[in-house]
Amino acid sequence: MIFDQKDNTTIITQEKVSVIELVKKLQALYPKYKNNNIVVTLTSINAITKSEITEFLQISNTHVAAKHSFVIVSSKIDLESVPDQLAVVPTIQEAFDIIEMEDMERDLGF
Repeated sequence: MIFDQKDNTTIITQEKVSVIELVKKLQALYPKYKNNNIVVTLTSINAITKSEITEFLQISNTHVAAKHSFVIVSSKIDLESVPDQLAVVPTIQEAFDIIEMEDMERDLGF
């Protein structure tokens, strides 16, 4: 896993571990990044199943409840199979766009 910081956003890039291992590592390291928006890039994984993507639900729900954004970047996910609670986009730029929109919504009290 590679961690990059850009303003108040932590970008976590998955390298070689499986999605399940990645989620376990994220949960272990979560206290360190809980006050930032989080972008998880899964662009190096060839195909992601519905069961793998739903592994992120718990940490995503916790993070969103704390008024922060949690976005997954992958173009290899069937978006129809993604639960509505997860924000999944195909590019890193779209992830930053989602974060910007969610920041505006939070500022407006939504």
